[in-house]
Amino acid sequence: MTPSKKWVWIALLLAAIALGFFLVRWWLGPSVAGYQIESRALVQSLVATGRVIAVSRAQVGSEITGVVLERRVKEGDRVKPGDILLVLRSDELSAKVREAEAAISQLQRSARPQAQAALRQAQAQFAQASREAQRRRQLFSRQLIAREAMEQAVQAETIARAGAEKARLTSAALASGNADETVLRERLASAQAMLAKTILRSQVTGTVLIRNVEPGDLVQPTRILLEIARDGDTELLVPLDEKNLAVIKLAQPAVSVADAFPEQPFTAKISFIAPSVDPQKGTVNIRLKVDPVPGNLRQDMTVSVNIETGRRAQALVVPNDALLNVEGERARVLSVSNGRVKKVEVRLGLRGLVMTEIVSGLKAGDFVLADTAGKIKEGDRVRLKQQTMAADGTDAATKKELPVDFK
Repeated sequence: MTPSKKWVWIALLLAAIALGFFLVRWWLGPSVAGYQIESRALVQSLVATGRVIAVSRAQVGSEITGVVLERRVKEGDRVKPGDILLVLRSDELSAKVREAEAAISQLQRSARPQAQAALRQAQAQFAQASREAQRRRQLFSRQLIAREAMEQAVQAETIARAGAEKARLTSAALASGNADETVLRERLASAQAMLAKTILRSQVTGTVLIRNVEPGDLVQPTRILLEIARDGDTELLVPLDEKNLAVIKLAQPAVSVADAFPEQPFTAKISFIAPSVDPQKGTVNIRLKVDPVPGNLRQDMTVSVNIETGRRAQALVVPNDALLNVEGERARVLSVSNGRVKKVEVRLGLRGLVMTEIVSGLKAGDFVLADTAGKIKEGDRVRLKQQTMAADGTDAATKKELPVDFK
């Protein structure tokens, strides 16, 4: 055999080997990623976004219209009941208080003594008129005076009696604790109450969050001037999709992270689940109590919350990307047996962020395909490249290509 023919045969042999290898690979099917079903710990959780809130806020406004003279607090200041927050101009109201005080003083020092003196004078005049009328009656009975003189004395007695009664009523009205003094004191109390409203004081213990006023501003009763976060438990307000209502319960633990401090997670627990659903958004509000409260938390901070809604010490699990046609507790997977693909119906249990519990339909050691985007169908032959899950729930690198059974 000549050298040239020898090289031709070698080339043909190599081509035949390559063709045979290609045909075998084609017959075995494409290489696809998949997983081996295994038993491991599983945590079911929900991830949502919310914000930091105080248990409650006190909104401070003015009960009267006025001009601000002083603002004594700013954002972040601590206040307690009785602390002065704002001072309004009070000239007119102070004048009304002084006017009411002067009226009471005039009553006590002038009007009341004068009324008492007038009463004594009227009573004396009435006594004198009564004696004179009695004397003239006696004289008339003895026919010593004319009837007209007697009638004049009786009329004078009647007028004196009316004068004494009027003086008595006036004195009684001006007496201590009676009508006129009561009216004046109520007027004074009203003026003092209005004057007190020019000084706005804190009614709660807490921290000033918002101020919407500066000295010189004209304020009215409808305007919110300050907001104060009352001292108490710090909470997280989180809206959840209503479809998650079935798995959330009070006291479930959560790990939270403020967007501003992603390296500093903190713990919280569900303390409240709203009794109603927002019909516009389809969400239900929950609150989580933070304890202990990190020093870096601020009101209205955005936080991400990972709520633990279930846990299994050991569960048969499959990665979520292997699940197809998920409907409630039912789903399908593409199982691989003897190199061929088969659709399998499975029932789901707890659902984690990366893995889901398989309650029935598969057993430990079975192989399933990862998401193939519809490129693989039931009955196809495949070569499975097994992938595994890292301890933190993320996909590890491809582990190995499994041998294929040629049966």
